[in-house]
Amino acid sequence: MKDVSIIFENDDILLINKESGVSVQGGVGIAHPLDEELPKQLGYKIHLVHRLDKETAGILIVAKNPAAAAKWTRLIQTDQVQKVYTAVCFGRPQLNGKASLEGRLAGTVEAHGRTQDAELFFKVTDSWKEKVVSVNGDTGETSEKEIELCKVLITLGTGRMHQIRIQMAKACAPLAGDDKHGNFKLNKLARKVGIKKLQLAATRLTIPVNGKATTFEIPLPEHFKSNAQTVSVNQGL
Repeated sequence: MKDVSIIFENDDILLINKESGVSVQGGVGIAHPLDEELPKQLGYKIHLVHRLDKETAGILIVAKNPAAAAKWTRLIQTDQVQKVYTAVCFGRPQLNGKASLEGRLAGTVEAHGRTQDAELFFKVTDSWKEKVVSVNGDTGETSEKEIELCKVLITLGTGRMHQIRIQMAKACAPLAGDDKHGNFKLNKLARKVGIKKLQLAATRLTIPVNGKATTFEIPLPEHFKSNAQTVSVNQGL
């Protein structure tokens, strides 16, 4: 595993840029989790403040000692810490049966074996269409299919497991590359235009630094899809 990218450090915490595919916490059958690999890089133990799903990339807070972990675990539950996620979704989110550019999604999700209230806020910042041209290997005939995609900024009102993935799917805008809560047929088609990983990242974080709200932002991960293109594929691939 290559070194973890550190984007900020002080006496209490580190802000790191976690890659998609890296588990934050170790367990049975989990290879190279962050809580084991990062201490090897740093030379000292780290303490998790919060988590991101394995497939979700982006900014993560880790603490340098137990006291800092307790402090930041409390802080992250307040409005002093603000997280913004970027997602690429199929279609466009719907509110009351109508496609919407921004709004609030409220409902419930199943998390940790319980039904829990869930709330998020979204804003569509871009939309485009991808074309896949399929070629029949026997006849040479071509056919086109089209995928509609949008880029969305998301903030959470609650923090539930897989909340963004579940709520956006319920709003008719499943996350591209989501192999658990997404649209499997569209995912299969999207792989032909290069979408092979979950299109979700924690891209902006505002935290108090020396008594002042300070915002950190990272570019979209390389695996994100942001430009329309036409791709020709052999039918059946």
